[in-house]
Amino acid sequence: MLVAVLLPFIIAIFIPFLSKWKDKLHPGFFVTIVPAVIFIYFARFLGSGFEPVVQEYSWVPSLDMNMVFHLDGLSLLFVLLISGIGALVAFYSIFYLHKSEQLGHFYVYFLIFMGSMLGVVLSDNIFALYSFWEFTSLSSFLLIGFWNYKKESRYGALKSMLITVFGGLSLLGALIFMSVLTNTTSIQGMIDQQQLILNSEYFPLILGLLLLGAFTKSAQFPFHIWLPDAMEAPTPVSAYLHSATMVKAGLYLVARYSPMLSANEWFFIIVSSAGIVTLCWGSYMAVRQTDLKGILAFSTISQLGMIMAMLGFGTEAALFGAVFHILNHATFKGSLFMIAGIVDHEAGTRDIRKLGGLMTYMPMTATLAVLASFSMAGVPLPFLNGFYSKEMFFEASLHLESAGTDISGFLQSAIPYLAVFGSIFTFVYSMYFFFGTFRGKPQLDELPKKPHEAPWGMLISPIILVAGVIIIGVFPNLFNGSFIAHAADAVNGASLKPKDIYFWHGFIPPFIMSLAVVVFGTILALSRKIWQPVYRVVPGVLSMNKVYDGAVDRIESYSATITKGYMNGSLGRYMRLILAAIIIITFAFMAVTGGFTIDTSNVAQITAPEILVALTMVIAAIGTVLTNNRIAAILILGVVGYGLSMLFVLYRAPDLALTQLIVETVTVALFLLVFYHLPKLKKKDEPMSTKALNLIISIGFGAMMTMVAISSHSSKFFDPISQYFIDNSYKLGGGDNIVNVILVDFRGLDTLFEIVVLGLAAMAIFALIRLRKSKGEE
Repeated sequence: MLVAVLLPFIIAIFIPFLSKWKDKLHPGFFVTIVPAVIFIYFARFLGSGFEPVVQEYSWVPSLDMNMVFHLDGLSLLFVLLISGIGALVAFYSIFYLHKSEQLGHFYVYFLIFMGSMLGVVLSDNIFALYSFWEFTSLSSFLLIGFWNYKKESRYGALKSMLITVFGGLSLLGALIFMSVLTNTTSIQGMIDQQQLILNSEYFPLILGLLLLGAFTKSAQFPFHIWLPDAMEAPTPVSAYLHSATMVKAGLYLVARYSPMLSANEWFFIIVSSAGIVTLCWGSYMAVRQTDLKGILAFSTISQLGMIMAMLGFGTEAALFGAVFHILNHATFKGSLFMIAGIVDHEAGTRDIRKLGGLMTYMPMTATLAVLASFSMAGVPLPFLNGFYSKEMFFEASLHLESAGTDISGFLQSAIPYLAVFGSIFTFVYSMYFFFGTFRGKPQLDELPKKPHEAPWGMLISPIILVAGVIIIGVFPNLFNGSFIAHAADAVNGASLKPKDIYFWHGFIPPFIMSLAVVVFGTILALSRKIWQPVYRVVPGVLSMNKVYDGAVDRIESYSATITKGYMNGSLGRYMRLILAAIIIITFAFMAVTGGFTIDTSNVAQITAPEILVALTMVIAAIGTVLTNNRIAAILILGVVGYGLSMLFVLYRAPDLALTQLIVETVTVALFLLVFYHLPKLKKKDEPMSTKALNLIISIGFGAMMTMVAISSHSSKFFDPISQYFIDNSYKLGGGDNIVNVILVDFRGLDTLFEIVVLGLAAMAIFALIRLRKSKGEE
């Protein structure tokens, strides 16, 4: 599994070289192979006898940070979606993106995102999961902002990153809390010790932080606002990130921790409420949109809300339906995004007000659209997979009493009505998408170019996805025992009762709810233009986007004001602020951790020579500040360095003494060499307050360094490593001089990189000298 996770990152390294030959062969062909290979590798785990697989690789064992990959039914579901749809999207992008685009950049970002998502769903170590989690935010930022010359793309990319990274930091806090409480970094280990977390006084904070991370990632209300703006990304990005992968990372997180958190009633209340509100709001707002991808963006929000609500219900039927709908949603929504891209590509616009009647010009695309959109609407037809999971949602909403939690009667009774309300608008926007685009009278004069059917290369991927819609609809149990049931078992934390999926259950309440959705949805769809002015009232002028924009503007304004307050060009002020911050933070940390410890039981005796040398250094240091002569200041400063060398000699450290002598000699020599170019030494007319502040900071910094040195010697939080060097310097390093062996062998890489840094600095100085010389010659 490690190879599968690292493969996209490895191939991404070679993409810039492959893109150089894009005129001869599109690099998308090479990229398509990567997810296809990963899909084939993991598809072998499908089967009724599947058992979880765990693989562990050493990473930082001293911190209990190992790369542990855990493949169970839930992670297998997501891995197959990530790789399978990833292959289809990569192939689709070959025909969607022109060779004049920066294809090297696109596919590098694409592969980094794919590898990051695989890492998220396979990692059992919380720190590995968090690292991959943030990589998905970073790579999605790059993908959404791929067309960075467009202001809207930059805005959408920044917005998505700010919101999801904010949630990611919240998630990190929850993971750290749980790791400290359970003394493990394993997700499965935490779930096994769930009572420690559930009974902790910090549980409300843990639950809030973890759900905040999940809600921001999966665009739950009110954090949904980033998803519509992310539609400025190229359509292959939207089809991949915003239908099957990134937006479902939050769902995965909730599902993964569901066996532990669902035992608490607040998990049901918060997750179910957020999900059902997101379903209703997203479906309601989708009908208001005029951009095809805008409709699909809000439809994605509503579908994510429905899945989140089912995860919150926590019943066996709800969990099974949630897992099933994750699969179904990926098939019909991925194909619909690709269809929207085809319409934009072949008709020149995504504005549904300018579209209509495209079935005549794009019959194949229209056929795919009607199947996918009707499946999304949950139309009760036996060959559409969306109906099956939608009916499971209705069934689960009617049996919340089996959730085993003390919930309010109002919430329990309101959820079925809200489920129907959200599903009615789901039906409306699905019909709006299809009939508004492909039926009606063509408006050719409104289109930038005459529409025509897309090339077969662009149709293959949506055809495969729509075929998945039909195959799952006709043979739902083909995927049940070998695939869906295992994922539901992983979410439940135990094996669920075997459940067969079939179309006809009789005239039971869920089917009646489905019929009500079709009837009322049809009425609203036909009368959409009549009731659409209601959007002027709800939401009217209210918008979460205004809240976001106002918050960002205020933060930028306050930041600019604060920055201007201290960034006045004075190096002295900068140094005072930096040193004062270091002093305050260091002393505060030492006070909290008991760092003010003085232990003189293990120090050398102080004799007259050491005192004499120390006094000489103090006098020289003070003289450096008071002298008005530059040469005198340089020479007196040298006394401090040579005095330190004398202390090394007195304390029997000849190697350090020689090193200090060399450094001090070179430093004094350099000062003298550049003596001519030094600025004139003159005192500034500074107010007494500034001088007093400088004196306080100087004394404080000196006191801080003194206390750090004494405390570091007096406080032993860990066993000293010195004995290890004494015992092994000759045996492992082959040298009698311990210091030399440490520098050359034990810390060889550190020494090497120190030399590299010095070499780079020397090259930089040499380049500056040559540059100045060449300018002088001119």
